[in-house]
Amino acid sequence: MPLSSLYTITALDHTPNQITCTLQIDAAHAVFEGHFPGSPVLPGVVQLEMVKAVLSSALGKAFALKEMSTCKFLEVLNPTETPELTIHIQYKGDELLDVNASGKHSEKTCFKARASFHPII
Repeated sequence: MPLSSLYTITALDHTPNQITCTLQIDAAHAVFEGHFPGSPVLPGVVQLEMVKAVLSSALGKAFALKEMSTCKFLEVLNPTETPELTIHIQYKGDELLDVNASGKHSEKTCFKARASFHPII
């Protein structure tokens, strides 16, 4: 099941050390049939995949996760109640990116992660 159809990047702002984007989540996507029927929740692994996808989109190259030092899921993301998610990424480095990422909906932080990504050659 491709995740690329699960969300759409609707806004992207990229400055030298920071990326902010807004994503529209498709509440009708098949992933929610099993996670969880009648009470859809955006899986945590998908939220982290979205960070990688936003990095790749903004920087124009593919990245892979090298290390996750911290990751906290603070709010449940129900796509029928919260169809938009804003991801804020601060990064440093060229080849190995040290990233602080957070996802928010409304004014609530739903996840925070600190990780390292490297470009796929």
